[in-house]
Amino acid sequence: MTSSMEPQGRFTAWYPGDHPTNPKLLRKSITGAGIPGTWCTPGSIDDIPDSKGAYVVLLRLDEPVEIALPGRAQQVFPPALYAYAGSARGPGGIRARVRRHFRSSKKLHWHIDRLTTRAAEITALAVPGGHECELIGRLLNRPGFHIVLKGFGSSDCRRCDSHLLTVARAAGN
Repeated sequence: MTSSMEPQGRFTAWYPGDHPTNPKLLRKSITGAGIPGTWCTPGSIDDIPDSKGAYVVLLRLDEPVEIALPGRAQQVFPPALYAYAGSARGPGGIRARVRRHFRSSKKLHWHIDRLTTRAAEITALAVPGGHECELIGRLLNRPGFHIVLKGFGSSDCRRCDSHLLTVARAAGN
């Protein structure tokens, strides 16, 4: 069962103690969702294709992050593991987009930039030919994945409530 969290400024439910702390176990859960692709870290970014497609960025926050999104109250993202699905259809494809997400110093443009610049650890799964909404759907069908904030990363999407998920212990122990 998945749950959505309404924007209320602070998150409740299973935070902060119920999230898995091992990103490698979470990677197994994502792969177990039937999402094919190539994992990379900032040091192995050149191993992923420059083709068009989608990706999942897995990031770990060790400290609370407060952000303000346009038209919303300030939000606090607690320490946890987060999975963000995005698309890469422009020049440079998946490699260029993921490389940008890996940079800690950048102009804040997308919602996810406010978290990637503060992540203690970040990795990504490149999915050539993939679609971000399909990736989110597959993850939400797995135990433990939950919508963090409606509209986050999906303000132009008519299909998904959010492109940012967090993970309860059931997905990654």
